[in-house]
Amino acid sequence: MSAETSQTLDRGLRVLRLLAETSGGLTVTELAGQLGVNRTVVYRLLATLEQHNLVRRAPDGRARLGLGVLQLARRVQPLLRDAALPALRRLAEEVGATAHLTVVDGGDALAVAVVEPSWTDYHVAYRVGSRHPLDRGAAGRAILAGRGNGEAPPYVVSHGELQPGAHGIAAPLLGVPGVEASVGVVALGELDPDVIGPRVVKAAEEIVAALG
Repeated sequence: MSAETSQTLDRGLRVLRLLAETSGGLTVTELAGQLGVNRTVVYRLLATLEQHNLVRRAPDGRARLGLGVLQLARRVQPLLRDAALPALRRLAEEVGATAHLTVVDGGDALAVAVVEPSWTDYHVAYRVGSRHPLDRGAAGRAILAGRGNGEAPPYVVSHGELQPGAHGIAAPLLGVPGVEASVGVVALGELDPDVIGPRVVKAAEEIVAALG
């Protein structure tokens, strides 16, 4: 480990990651084994994390993530939205269609940022907070495609799956650890995938770069 990093903080973050990856929680002994440290170190780490409500210990002795993690997670959507808006504005203006950033929320696709073009006579009204099943619509199906371990198509096309006459193109947001999202456009008229698809992919790449 670099001399400029904190070994204790690193171990605490590793504890959180291990607990996040284990639905049933872990005992002190199990954590000590996976971290390669003695039980006393783990007790101290857990006690500190408990003070910040990031970890809770059940009566059975197993440690699990605490509700404080949810408070941190709630800041992810505003962070994504702020990073995405410049790219979404460019995309909406260039394509002449409503652009949106969509994230996973349970089994649904949830729109967290929407930008409408300023120069078109009409466009699809798509509000922040709109949700739909992941397996319907370009935005949700692009997120599912992004789970394909490198085999995902660059973008997904949909026709009238959520709204009659609406056409969508979306691309998964790849390369942001812990984030499942897509960038897309939706319009009432036909969208040329060969022209607009690569532009949507570029917008997704711009957002990934902004988050980096």
